[in-house]
Amino acid sequence: MFFEGTAAACYLEARPESGYIWKLYKQKLARNNNERVRDNAASTAYDGAPRHNCKGRFGYQERSMMMRTILLTVMALAVTGAPGKDRGRTAAGHPAEGKLESFLGMGEPKLDIQQVHKGGRFPNILVAVDGTVLALWGGVKVRRSEDGGETWGPEIMVGKGFMGGGAIVNETNGEILAFVEKNHPPNPVTVYRSKDHGKTWSAMEVVIKPDTNGNVPSMHMNEHGITLRHGKHKGRLLRPARDYAGSNHRSKWPEHYTTAIYSDDGGNTWQTSDPFPAMGTGEATVAELSDGRIYYNSRRHWAPEGKNPRRRWTAWSEDGGKTWKDLAICEVLPDGDQIRDYGLMGGLVRLPVYGRDILIFSNIESPAGRHHGTVWASFDGGKTWPIKRLVYEGSFAYSSLNAGRPETKSEGWIYLHFESGGSKVARFNLSWLLKGEKTGDGELPKWLSQ
Repeated sequence: MFFEGTAAACYLEARPESGYIWKLYKQKLARNNNERVRDNAASTAYDGAPRHNCKGRFGYQERSMMMRTILLTVMALAVTGAPGKDRGRTAAGHPAEGKLESFLGMGEPKLDIQQVHKGGRFPNILVAVDGTVLALWGGVKVRRSEDGGETWGPEIMVGKGFMGGGAIVNETNGEILAFVEKNHPPNPVTVYRSKDHGKTWSAMEVVIKPDTNGNVPSMHMNEHGITLRHGKHKGRLLRPARDYAGSNHRSKWPEHYTTAIYSDDGGNTWQTSDPFPAMGTGEATVAELSDGRIYYNSRRHWAPEGKNPRRRWTAWSEDGGKTWKDLAICEVLPDGDQIRDYGLMGGLVRLPVYGRDILIFSNIESPAGRHHGTVWASFDGGKTWPIKRLVYEGSFAYSSLNAGRPETKSEGWIYLHFESGGSKVARFNLSWLLKGEKTGDGELPKWLSQ
């Protein structure tokens, strides 16, 4: 039973760090039909905690009840992570989303870069539900890091063929799916599954259904997919895909378009979304926001006269990735080097921070040539991108982004896997990015420093 009295209130008032626990304590009181929170206890939190007359001494029974209340409240905090909220947990039992503080790293900026693969092309990067980091590479092979990206194990073959991108961690059961095409698409695709965080892989039978134009999409070479965490489509697997109109020849670019595929049965059956509402697009990215909407950001090889193919194009879904609307150009985000209409595969990830829509995007900031790999940050789900920072000045082409998971060795890190004389993996934290250059596109939110 939770008691209504000044004992616990005085204990909490005497400990400033307990303001959050006090809020939980009040909620527990409110849920008890047999008790009511006193007006003065519910009025104001101590910069937090409410003001009480704490001059009295407590008896044994009152102290016991007080400590039991606090203990149960702390237990509630550990389970829920927030008052009245279930943040959801992955198959490993860890929270799917955590706190901003982990990515700020106590304010200490951190960046390191390692060579991971030699030769080849086409990166994806994933973080398994146990925190293992997987750097997938064209061929298709993977190297794993079980210590948050400090060291990397040997290469493991996923499946022989052409990298399809869009690899997905199924947060519901912990499985990982990788897409391998026979050759450069359009070509048949095989989906490989790992049930041990990327140590071993086996082919699985899948069905991929056509889009509204009757076309079965190709996979190459999109950013990683995601598991939806919010709303009525929670648990859905979603990844970007594309249609080549039969060929990757330049003459066919005006007929190319991107889509997405999604599965509600763990990856056995895939539906194809409506086409992205712009032609000439390819190699896309997706991220789910905290309200369940899907943000779609795409490369564009070609655009009709009067439309700019040298910046990124975006749209939104409110039905779990089935349809797309509100097509727009994102003027602040470049799409490859700015001397040509060609674009460049970019990376995208939403940091797993509960209640915040922090997106990180990667591409190059170059007038000519593929170099100067840069990352941008949005704190409002892609509406504005107020800050950017150069990651790597040298050769930099295709890139993929992902983020560490709460309560694992990857927690707090942002991972960037990019083409650069083979592949390199940069890992950094948000504090490092925040030391970058302001873009003039919006402002940094005040809650970053609170």
